[in-house]
Amino acid sequence: MDETGGGNIGGADWIPGFRAIAAAESGEERFAGAVLVCRRDETILADAYGLADREQDIPNLVSTRFRNGSLTKMFTAVAVGQLIQAGLVDTAAPVGTYLTGYPNRDVATKVTIHHLLTHTGGTGDISEPEYLEHRQQVRTVADYLRLFGQRGPLFEPGAWFDYSNYGFILLGAVIEQVSGLSYYDYVDDHVFAPAGMARSGALPYDGSVADLAVGYTAESGQVARDTDTLPYRGSPAGGGYTTVEDLWRFATALTGHRLLDAQHTNLVTTAKLNAGWSGRCVAYGFLDRTIYGIRTLGCIGGSPGASAELTIYPDSGYVVAVLANLDPPIASQVSEFICHRLPVTP
Repeated sequence: MDETGGGNIGGADWIPGFRAIAAAESGEERFAGAVLVCRRDETILADAYGLADREQDIPNLVSTRFRNGSLTKMFTAVAVGQLIQAGLVDTAAPVGTYLTGYPNRDVATKVTIHHLLTHTGGTGDISEPEYLEHRQQVRTVADYLRLFGQRGPLFEPGAWFDYSNYGFILLGAVIEQVSGLSYYDYVDDHVFAPAGMARSGALPYDGSVADLAVGYTAESGQVARDTDTLPYRGSPAGGGYTTVEDLWRFATALTGHRLLDAQHTNLVTTAKLNAGWSGRCVAYGFLDRTIYGIRTLGCIGGSPGASAELTIYPDSGYVVAVLANLDPPIASQVSEFICHRLPVTP
């Protein structure tokens, strides 16, 4: 990737104004993070703002790792897509086809892989009292299934959209069962490695992740470190970490068919339903959106002290990656500012 970007490359006359606003917002501690805008292999903007660690006065860098929230769902969906491409997983098959002995019969027999990938299975969330009580003890995909495996669907599978983090946990379990690897090893070997994403992962948050920005949340009314909300490690539904540069690498590997062939890239990234969000149609782990008549792919992630958004323009080659170590929706606000100013003609 060309690291000499900046200025008015590709008609980027919006950059001086963006930098002035971002610097001002950073000075008021309303924005802290990294921003990368590329067009294919050309860097348009690569900036970082604010502090990765306020107590240690460590600045954010473009190479800083940030927690990425639900952006992990894209990686999980691509992993499932690879198994579909290999003929090992069928989107129409129910969960029990792969998770034999799954405790709840209705989930096992009625909820399909397609339902899980589109949040239409009624499988619910994981932010429940039993999880919060055991947050640091939930360390594997199997641990989540032990907590929630008895729970039945919240509605008839396929009836409607209801965002489900647990549904993507189940997809992680399917990946493990079919591949014979842990979810984490599979994604490391089959998604991150071929994409060149050497600074992405989901190692435990026990101090072993170097260059990871500290998250700062104001959800309690006062700004504080996000330590009390962190999981032991990320899951197939979210909570891993990445960098804006690695998100560009993922985007180019995806659109360049280095992760999936053209047919299965299309399968994963093409909208399957309208979730009721304005212009936000749900594909498999991705949003298939239109901005000013231009199709975009990507995902939005967020949790206390972490905000993330990736926007891919498959026709013009633009990629906009924003990661922040503050509460959402700051990354989405920054991304929207940029995306509405890009000259995105092919």
